[in-house]
Amino acid sequence: MTDNGPVNDLDPLAAFEALLTDEGRALLDALRDHDPAQELALATRLRRDHPAALVSAALGQARLRQRAVAKFGAEDARRMYFTPDGVEQATRTSVATYRAERFKALGVRTVADLCGGIGGDAIALARAGLSVLAVDRSPLTCAVARANAAALGLDALIEVRCADVTKVDTAGYDAVFVDPARRGGRGRIFDPEAYSPPLSWAIEAARRAPHAALKIAPGVPHEAVPEDAEAEWISDGGDVKEAVLWFGAGIVPGAFAATLLPAGHTLRIPPEAFLPDPEPRPVGRFLYEPDGAVIRAHLVAEVAREVDGGLIDPMIAYVTSDTEYATGFATAYEITDQLPFNVKKLRALLRERQVGVLTVKKRGSGVEPEELRRKMKLSGPNAATVFLTRVMDAPTMLVGRPVSSPAPRPA
Repeated sequence: MTDNGPVNDLDPLAAFEALLTDEGRALLDALRDHDPAQELALATRLRRDHPAALVSAALGQARLRQRAVAKFGAEDARRMYFTPDGVEQATRTSVATYRAERFKALGVRTVADLCGGIGGDAIALARAGLSVLAVDRSPLTCAVARANAAALGLDALIEVRCADVTKVDTAGYDAVFVDPARRGGRGRIFDPEAYSPPLSWAIEAARRAPHAALKIAPGVPHEAVPEDAEAEWISDGGDVKEAVLWFGAGIVPGAFAATLLPAGHTLRIPPEAFLPDPEPRPVGRFLYEPDGAVIRAHLVAEVAREVDGGLIDPMIAYVTSDTEYATGFATAYEITDQLPFNVKKLRALLRERQVGVLTVKKRGSGVEPEELRRKMKLSGPNAATVFLTRVMDAPTMLVGRPVSSPAPRPA
């Protein structure tokens, strides 16, 4: 029997390195499909044959791997290693892959990945065939990144360096990618100059490189975007994941772009082609809900033009049109009813339509969707969507259904 030893006899780096031993890897393999609800009994059994500190580290890593599946997919997550911050802050694989392919299309072959974290972006860059220097100042994070490169067979393309990114010479690289830390001891950081490193330093580092991408929070004010950068907002599955400032050759300075994954649709507008806000108009037969990346990029006017539409309200990013068009940048709904906000009238309408499944969306309304859904007391075989919003500043409910296959716009 192995001497268990005290549970906390290893520091975080030593605990992680223990997972890379044959015994640690065997424990992780045994925990691949473990049930967290049975963890206490499992830990008790494993500690009979393994050091308590190793069992604790393995269980923690197994939990992180399960959380990481949503970002990295099951196949990679079960082979990779994580830290709690790494799972939380790492780029989703689909987004990292898109960005890596854009670097490749620009002719980039070598990238300095500054603030590389556990290696999520470096992995995507290496899989695109690029050679990567991944830099982070945390010894533990660097150890995890090295282990991930080795686990995925990419260590020949990924060099991990533990250093202060502000001290690293990137002159020999085709491109720089900077992902400043935007979380501190008190949670999310909203002041760009409080990023680590500060946004101003990251911008100057980007400007010195032939090509560069700088990952920032999607809520960045448009006035904070440098004139020599192209700003791109990226969503995945309808959720806005990040904004990126692109610098260097091959980009459109001053342009705003919205990219929607997984389809890969991109709406990119140069500064001289920006449209004014569309005029409000009465609600027509169709309602178009622009993707969040489109809204963040302030490109709703371009969607409105694409569908011959206007806004339902000057302050609400819903587009209305009398015509049905296919667009990759908004979801189309056919509107069947328009009502002043009134819970009783909506309940009566849904009962009349035998609606048993209700999707509630809102913009410009303080009503919580779940609260409204509970009040409806739904029953029936049909489904509907209700929009809680404002039409010409009046609280309004729009009832409709998604358009399954909008007609293509005539050439």
